[in-house]
This record gives sequence, C-alpha cells and structure tokens, in this order.
Amino acid sequence: MCEKVLMKGNEAIAEAAIRAGCTAYFGYPITPQNEIIAYMAREMLARGRVFIQAESEVGAINMVFGASAAGARAMTSSSSPGMSLKQEGISYAAGADIPCVIVNIVRGGPGLGSIAPSQADYFQATRGGGHGDYYCIVLAPQSVQECADFSYEAFDLSDKYRVPVIIQADGLIGQMVEPVELPPEKDLNTRGPGGIPARNWAVGNRTGSDQNRESRHLTSIYIAPEELEAAVKARFLRYEEIKKNETRYESVGIEDADLILAAYGTSARICMGARKLAAQKGIKLGVFRPVTLWPFPYAELGRATAGGKNVLTVEMSMGQFIEDVKLSILESGNTGPLPKVHFLGHLGGVIPTEEEVFAAAEKICRDNRS
Repeated sequence: MCEKVLMKGNEAIAEAAIRAGCTAYFGYPITPQNEIIAYMAREMLARGRVFIQAESEVGAINMVFGASAAGARAMTSSSSPGMSLKQEGISYAAGADIPCVIVNIVRGGPGLGSIAPSQADYFQATRGGGHGDYYCIVLAPQSVQECADFSYEAFDLSDKYRVPVIIQADGLIGQMVEPVELPPEKDLNTRGPGGIPARNWAVGNRTGSDQNRESRHLTSIYIAPEELEAAVKARFLRYEEIKKNETRYESVGIEDADLILAAYGTSARICMGARKLAAQKGIKLGVFRPVTLWPFPYAELGRATAGGKNVLTVEMSMGQFIEDVKLSILESGNTGPLPKVHFLGHLGGVIPTEEEVFAAAEKICRDNRS
C-alpha cells in the first residue's frame, strides 16, 4: 500500500498534476489558490519543467493554449475573478480543440467579493463561461484525496476528448489538510500505458518519419458560416460521447430515504454529517452528489427522485446548482407526482452547518407527514 502524506487540497492538486505529466504551468497569484502556484514554482523548476508566472490571468490562459498546441500537457489555476479573465482563452481552446487543465478554487463574488469559500461559479463552469457554443468537463472534488485523483485524471480526460477540463473546488477544500495517497508518476518518455498519449494533432517541428507531412494548423476561426456550424456540430457529437462515458455521481442511502439531500463539494460533506444526525432521530436522509458538474447526472438524479421523493438542495450560493436539480426531475419522464425541491443556501463565505441542514431536513419531513 502506498504511503499517505498530509497535504492541503491545493498542494495535492499541484503534485498530482506533475505526476500526471504536466510539463508546463502558467499562472497568476490570487487567493485562495496561491498554494498551487507556489508549489508549481518550486517543483516544476526543480524537475526541469516549465513554470511561468504570467503578467495576468489573460496571459496565463493564452500561454496554456500555445504550449498545449505545441504538444505540452499544460495547466493553469486561479480563483473566481481570475477565472472570469480566463474565459475568452478557454473559449478559444474549446473552439480549437485544445486540451488543457484549469483549476478554479472558488471564492465569494460577484466582483472581488471575498476570499472565503463559495460555490457561486457553478453557472460559469457548467454553461461554458465564455462566448459561443461549448462545454468543459467539470470535476468537483469533496476531499483532498479527490483533489489529487481528479487532478491526475483530468489530463487524460482532456487528451482523450480534446476539451478543456475544469477542476472546481471551493476555497475550503483547497485550504483543508487531509491524508492523501498520491498517484504514480507517469513516464514522460513513454507513450501509452504508464506514460502520456501521443499528440499526433499538435503543431511543431517535423522530424523523423513525419518530416514530410503537411503543416498542422490549430485555430478557432472559420470565416465560412457553414464550416463553423459543421465544426461545432461535430464537437457536440463528441460531447454526447462524454455524457455517455464520463457522467459520474455518488449516492448514499437513496433507496429508502425520507428525503434526498443534493449537494456537491464541501456542501456534500456537510450533508453526510447531517445524515448521521438524522439517523440518531430515526429520520432517513439520502445524499446525492454529482462528481461531474458537467456532464451533470440528470438521468441518475431523476431516477433517484422517482415516485415523488422530495429533495433539499444545499449549496454555497443563492441558487445555481438547484437549476440542474430541477431539470433532472423535469427530464426524468416520471409519470407520478413531481417531487418538491427545497433550497438551503449561504453565500459570501458563510458555510452551512450539519445542524442547520439537519434542522431544515427534519422540518421538511415533518411537514410532509402532516
């Protein structure tokens, strides 16, 4: 068994990215993700890889675009206001089918907001965020172990589908310290299992057997409307493959639950604590946690609510995640009574408590019986 070490969530993301074969990191400091850029500044240079503190978030994401287009496994990280600045570059990467990994350690907003934990960037991450028709795969860890696991896997998912992948965690998960088992380090000189995939689409010097190939051109601009439409439609077929293959979720105690708690990230951890409090009072609470915020597990949550099982959505925002919870129910095709969706939300860095969630759940269950 591998030895576990104590790490912050931010540090686990950084170390796992390096082990996944990240060869180029570009970032700009912003709280509460600064441990990522500090870790990368030390470790990337020590391992002979590329680290650049860019002049801005705009510069960082465009450096990621260029490095990935040239064949590097490239990454950037930021927090909410910085992510807003990266959106044009992310749209360009999506439009040119450039794989990359982007980390958002979410803080309170809008505007400069606060440096405290938040989940209010949900719409930005799951609806594309920038201009045009596109999606990014969005992974939402709820522990330091998942920070490492998802960071490691994000590079493979990005290369597999040639899409940007976002790791979205609130500031609490980025700052918390927990034991973590780190993944093995990939061999940068090996292609395939144990190494990194060949990027036969990348630009770069023509050497060896491919020295006579045609030049490769990666772009997101299509002057002819018909060409742009065809390219976007082809990309959306790929998105359907992602939905079919990569939709992920976790459910606990759903089958016989009196009420389902729907949440992700830190809020899901809190819901698990509330579930234990409820069990002491003889109340059965289930917990449904999307692991991929996009693609969202609509069908799976729809099935969980079949028969009119009500839902309490818990999130650290004014109500963004709840929109997908409601869509899950509407798209489920269930012919019985529609479940009621209740909401418990805090924002600006205020974090729900287990006792608060349990009290809200207890009241809903009591009202349902009366």
